[in-house]
Amino acid sequence: MKKGRSFGCFLKMFHYGEECLETAPPLLKVGSVARDTGKLLMKFRSIALAGALALSALQAQAEDLRVGVTTTGVPFTFIDTSTQKPTGAMVDLAAAIAADLDMEPEFAITQFSALIPALQTGKIDAISAGMFATDKRKEVVDFSETVYSYGDAVFVSGDDTGSYQLDDLAGEVVGAQIGTTFADQLQAKGIFSEVKLYDSLADIMRDVKLGRIKAGFGDKPIVAYQISQNPGLGVRLVDGYEPMSIGKVALAVSKDKPELLAEINAAIEAMKQSGELSAIFGKYGL
Repeated sequence: MKKGRSFGCFLKMFHYGEECLETAPPLLKVGSVARDTGKLLMKFRSIALAGALALSALQAQAEDLRVGVTTTGVPFTFIDTSTQKPTGAMVDLAAAIAADLDMEPEFAITQFSALIPALQTGKIDAISAGMFATDKRKEVVDFSETVYSYGDAVFVSGDDTGSYQLDDLAGEVVGAQIGTTFADQLQAKGIFSEVKLYDSLADIMRDVKLGRIKAGFGDKPIVAYQISQNPGLGVRLVDGYEPMSIGKVALAVSKDKPELLAEINAAIEAMKQSGELSAIFGKYGL
């Protein structure tokens, strides 16, 4: 049998004496096939690698917890002058919660009055800035479990030795920070000549020192800490003042993120049980 002829072709020749003109099938070029297969595998690997990298990038992005903080809420939130980064009890708390959720905290420095709008527009995922969970705020955002409680304080010029309650300041010009519950409460009292609103506590203290307003109102732990750390401010905390109310501090999240709220609450509860929450606030004298 000639090389390249099949067995069927050989039988035809043997029985019928016919010449079989069948030609041999073309031989496969093994080297060429191997090269083509290698190219395909490399292409598939490149596509798979690109997909994996894209997925990793999306996962990394999803793991960021964007937290709104302020720079004027010492010791809850402020800037560490040595690192120029946000720090404070509420910053440490947010970082601990993010770690518990396997997320990376990304802090967005924001004015206090702009925190809730930033949350509502999706610029941040949570607020951790010593904010009270009031009924009015609960209408637009959701709050976590309470992490700390305190009331308001009043401060006057350092050379003013008077002891004041709210009624003692009737007819005077007083100051409070924009967006705080104290500002709303003072205005609702209707006993003051004017309630001036300021962007920061430092601005209120400046005007109290200069005699532009009689007294200023603010968060008691924040006011006390600022005065203790900066004796040259020229203002003093009024002893014996009865706060208008005791507020409950909590983290805030958007109303369309119930899953995130549940995860934050679970982390807070775990920290309460372990003592970590008390340790965080104790670090800042709270």
